[in-house]
Amino acid sequence: MRLGPGGRSPNLEDRRGSRMAPLGIGGAVVMLILSLIFGPDILSDPNGTNTESSSGEVSGADSAREEPQVQFVSQVLDDVQDTWARAFEGAGARYRPAKLVLFRDGTMSGCGAAQSVMGPFYCPIDEKVYLDLGFFDDLERRFRAPGDFARAYVIAHELGHHTQHLQGIDSRIRDAQRANPDVANQLSVRLELQADCYAGVWAHSAADRGKLETGDIEEGLAAASAVGDDRIQRKTTGSVNVDSFTHGSAQQRTEWFNRGYQTGRSSSCDTF
Repeated sequence: MRLGPGGRSPNLEDRRGSRMAPLGIGGAVVMLILSLIFGPDILSDPNGTNTESSSGEVSGADSAREEPQVQFVSQVLDDVQDTWARAFEGAGARYRPAKLVLFRDGTMSGCGAAQSVMGPFYCPIDEKVYLDLGFFDDLERRFRAPGDFARAYVIAHELGHHTQHLQGIDSRIRDAQRANPDVANQLSVRLELQADCYAGVWAHSAADRGKLETGDIEEGLAAASAVGDDRIQRKTTGSVNVDSFTHGSAQQRTEWFNRGYQTGRSSSCDTF
């Protein structure tokens, strides 16, 4: 990607110097599987207890090593949100920026405990995206989806959830899920596929503005496919249960990302 000079976004919140008590290897594996199936709320503390503790500042070596990643996240964060701000303005509405929280191992979110094993997620309660930079290593090594645009896709997808939140889509879906639990997973899949499509809409805008390079869209499509429910379930459990899908299959996720990219219109992302 061509993102220009670095810098930190005013909407970036860096909590890498604070940590929560680790789950342990066995606990992390269990919670990874549960969070993939049930979402981040599975790790919420029902008593609302904050288990976060300070471990001091990020070490100098870690800070220097991760700073290019931090600046990349900041630039993508600003570019995606600037794109949606223009789209909202064109529709006569106001876009309220989300914050992106960088953390290491664990932190607290408005939706409860956030652990790195959960992967990136958006919390509508505090309107923040939570991201452990270590996920990018997992994306490349474990999910075999390398490249800077694969990482940009992840950020754009989570900000797609913020866009849904500002439109009131997520609250309507939660109401529908409570009213009809039998279709809760199906509705969750539709919400996730729309966020993939929104990520594609941003990619279309980035391409129009000359920010994409050869191979970027292929990286995004590979990332969308890599985090399909079928591929994750097969990797973690050895089998696939379509009825438990919450994000969509690899094919669905690439199709909806590509739909947004090809059309460049959020109106093409209606999955409901």
